[in-house]
Amino acid sequence: MNYDYAKYAADKAAELLAIDSPSGFTDQAALWVKTAFEELGFSAEITHKGGVLIDLGGENEEDGLLLQAHTDTLGAMVAEIKGNGRLRVINIGGMRAENAEAENVRVYTRGGKVIEGTLQLCNASVHVNSNYSDTKRSFDTTEVVLDEDVKTEADTRALGIEVGDMVCFDPRTKITANGYIKSRFLDDKLSVGILLGFAKYLYDNDITLPRRTYIHVTVYEEVGHGGSGSVPAGVTEAISVDMGCVGDGLGCTERMVSICAKDSPGPYSYAVVGKLIEAAKREGADYAVDVYPHYSSDVETTLRSGHDIRHGLIGAGVYASHGYERSHIDGIWNTLKVLKGYLNI
Repeated sequence: MNYDYAKYAADKAAELLAIDSPSGFTDQAALWVKTAFEELGFSAEITHKGGVLIDLGGENEEDGLLLQAHTDTLGAMVAEIKGNGRLRVINIGGMRAENAEAENVRVYTRGGKVIEGTLQLCNASVHVNSNYSDTKRSFDTTEVVLDEDVKTEADTRALGIEVGDMVCFDPRTKITANGYIKSRFLDDKLSVGILLGFAKYLYDNDITLPRRTYIHVTVYEEVGHGGSGSVPAGVTEAISVDMGCVGDGLGCTERMVSICAKDSPGPYSYAVVGKLIEAAKREGADYAVDVYPHYSSDVETTLRSGHDIRHGLIGAGVYASHGYERSHIDGIWNTLKVLKGYLNI
């Protein structure tokens, strides 16, 4: 496997990042994922829940492997149309007002219109608001200011906006000349790109995997139940490919792959973590083993739903999670190496 597959993965992630898809509003992103895998020659189907289940093939059907990533993101929903025509919104998933303030947004109406605006602090002008610095940012102290001439609730409703409409934040995706990838929602569209890079490697080299392997791209991870279904028969292990944490007290950087030993719900399978470490060593991947203090993954949801499997978690290092995130093509490259080593190809 050469470095071009990491570059391909980054480019595919950038394409997917351009499709708005907060939890509950993922149909277009899921269709893109399905088509992308089908173009590589793999069978893919949309599940009843809205995720995408892909069959990579493989020989041993009694010791199957399920790789999981998610294409749903953080976002918001219209909670109130205010008397001044602006919008009070409520977060979807872990979106935080402190990180979202002054970001451009798109409001999707059920009538098919897309209306742009910006999330701002209420009374956002520094020259007017003497409490600007002291105001605690929350979704009660911020509002969406629409890029429309609206002054009343009736004006905004006349545009077709209603309570329950989706509010999507601009990802601002950029790949720098030296390989850094900056964007909102690298968690976890970057990993979907990684799995596409892995699938392209299999396709280009006509590789038959030694064990039957599936991918489940879930669409409700950010709200806690993405991986709770769609586990094919014969699967004995599931590995979430999600963002690797980067921060104080952790060893991973954006240029590495993280192998998670434990996160908030508890430890991952000791056996699976051990095999992931051995795969990283065997393939020469730059890796770190870390414990995440505030994290949960799709595969833990799969376990809680009653499936009898072993579980693990890996991912390219991502800094500033749930904010404006950054990773590097090297992190993708190292994650691909671990996947290749784990499957002994």
